[in-house]
Amino acid sequence: MQTIGWQAHRDAVDRLVRSHAAIPAGATVRLAKRTSNLFRRRAATDVPGLDVSGLGGVIEIDPASRTAQVQGMCTYEDLVAATLPHGLIPLVVPQLRTITLGGAVTGLGIEATSFRNGLPHESVLEMDILTGSGEVVTARPDNEHADLFFAFPNSYGSLGYAVRLHIELEAVPPQVALRHLRFHDAQSATDAIDTIVASGEHEGVRVDGLDGAAFTPDEIYLTLATWTHDTGPTSDYTGQQIYYRSLQERTSDLLTMHDYLWRWDTDWFWCSGAFGVQNPSVRRVWPRRWRRSDVYHRLVGLDQRFDIVGRLDRRAGRPQRERVIQDIEVPSEQLPQFLAWFDAEVGMRPVWLCPLRLRGGAEARPWPSYPLDPDRTYVNVGFWGTVHVGDDAPQGPTNRAIESKVLELGGHKSLYSEAFYPRDVFDRLYDGANLAAVQRRYDPAGRLTDLYDKVVQTQ
Repeated sequence: MQTIGWQAHRDAVDRLVRSHAAIPAGATVRLAKRTSNLFRRRAATDVPGLDVSGLGGVIEIDPASRTAQVQGMCTYEDLVAATLPHGLIPLVVPQLRTITLGGAVTGLGIEATSFRNGLPHESVLEMDILTGSGEVVTARPDNEHADLFFAFPNSYGSLGYAVRLHIELEAVPPQVALRHLRFHDAQSATDAIDTIVASGEHEGVRVDGLDGAAFTPDEIYLTLATWTHDTGPTSDYTGQQIYYRSLQERTSDLLTMHDYLWRWDTDWFWCSGAFGVQNPSVRRVWPRRWRRSDVYHRLVGLDQRFDIVGRLDRRAGRPQRERVIQDIEVPSEQLPQFLAWFDAEVGMRPVWLCPLRLRGGAEARPWPSYPLDPDRTYVNVGFWGTVHVGDDAPQGPTNRAIESKVLELGGHKSLYSEAFYPRDVFDRLYDGANLAAVQRRYDPAGRLTDLYDKVVQTQ
């Protein structure tokens, strides 16, 4: 992918600002954007949105300083396509190709490098943000807009939209060597996580990426990734082979860096099975270009629109389904207890495991909208699917129970999907008082939707 340069970027920002001015006074400001990686409803509106055309590229890359200037709507697929020819990648590359850099910062991205590089917003040096008042401000950790810089992660557009981000990059070799370690219980897997995170290695070999999957209570895998210049045959999981199954089928693997970064996307972890794409007969005729998370996401949208699965369930006499699509974080020492509870009360498997720590340890920056203990290792648990619960499915009983358990264990959850917290609990978890203060400064007329109203009240 070619970089677009500064003039094209300035032209796009001018269009964006003009589109903000064209929105009627008093109307809510939102993006004019068809696609989304969110799994919560967006209220329908006839009010025009912000024109983000031309804001989906890489402005420039500086290989010497290992940094890039990137537009907010640039997908990680396009960002990696621009940086990888220089032997560079973002410090954290979320698993799905069409997640945008701005989305991963104003939301929360995570991946296997998060145990050493934290979350995507921690490698941002500065941001240009379109505020609710229509002004574009440059926010850095050391300037007059530092309050916006630090509150922005996990604000989901309630404080504005990033139009430019200056980010750090990491030098990488062409290949990635994988080791899949099996554990027979959650406690031994947790002990291994803590040891690897503390030492950065396993059996004397450096670990650059760490994640895993729990298939059953006694079949848990951790995948240890090591950046390498080793040559040899590499695996291809964009064809007939399926990546998540390889964890059970082999103890080591070799991927290109490109294929490692997108190893989960082809089958959206394991969710492609819901569309029949893991059936070998279907897979052979399903075009390779459609084996992507964004295609599956559109299929989910069609199902929600036309209630296809619900109609089939009713015809078959099956209980109504509740959609359970969540990423949560619990302190690593609480992981065995959470998995035991989840197995007993929810029963969805596999689930994804991804350790993380704030970058910088005890000296980590404060991120008030998603506060994590800088001296603690957390484990993200991701689960995506549906469970049959009956007539109360619309009230979200399973999701509410998960929220309650995560809260009990001192954890958090991402806000890209359903949330049900009472206002006081929500404000305590995500520092609602600070969010409100920052919003008053940059959006005094209240043109942007409050975070609680956006992620809870709209359910």
